[in-house]
Amino acid sequence: MILLISDLHLEEERPDITRAFLHFLDTRARQAEALYILGDFFEVWIGDDAMTPFQHSIAQALRGLSDSGTRIYLMHGNRDFLLGKAFCREAGCTLLSDPHGVRLAGEKVLLMHGDSLCTLDVGYMKMRRWLRNPVSLFILRNLPLSTRHKLARKLRSESRSQTRMKANDIVDVTPDEVQRVMAAHGVRTLIHGHTHRPATHQLQVDGQPARRIVLGDWDKQGWALQIDENGFNQSAFALD
Repeated sequence: MILLISDLHLEEERPDITRAFLHFLDTRARQAEALYILGDFFEVWIGDDAMTPFQHSIAQALRGLSDSGTRIYLMHGNRDFLLGKAFCREAGCTLLSDPHGVRLAGEKVLLMHGDSLCTLDVGYMKMRRWLRNPVSLFILRNLPLSTRHKLARKLRSESRSQTRMKANDIVDVTPDEVQRVMAAHGVRTLIHGHTHRPATHQLQVDGQPARRIVLGDWDKQGWALQIDENGFNQSAFALD
């Protein structure tokens, strides 16, 4: 069994999500061969050198799962793209590139966070290219902690206000970009998060049937995609 989750946005201000996640690690995830976390695991991450006791506790919980035999894979999201090697060493997980191709249940599958598919959001895409530039990442990681805290608060505030103002089709994925990326990677199944709109979309890629599975975010309920002998099945569950 393989499990995939995304968009938990873990933070101390949401202890209900944290409790649900820790319970998930101690129960369902213990039965899995692998757990994939496809971005926005944390609500904000300003650098491995700024880890809080809360974030260390999450890393240790992941390490416990890893030590039990479950492989853990983590992908950057738009909120936690500064997650680095130090966190992964402490948590016992492997950091994946975005996009990342993998074989699941005998099928080649493409994993993404999903924000790079939202190409109609021109302003965000420009900001994303700047933030993910290696030079920008180096500068960000070496800014004083106080400056990084201020920048993180500013980016979160702007992201929330702009998302409320933008049309739904702008903050969702662009269908043409989905087809282009899937064709380029030669896959018929794409799994991503980011949009907080859990669903399975049927589409055509190069004239062949394909599907795009969108992982749900953890807020009023949790979501997990389970891959086993019964196929690809996503379900929601109560946080408490």
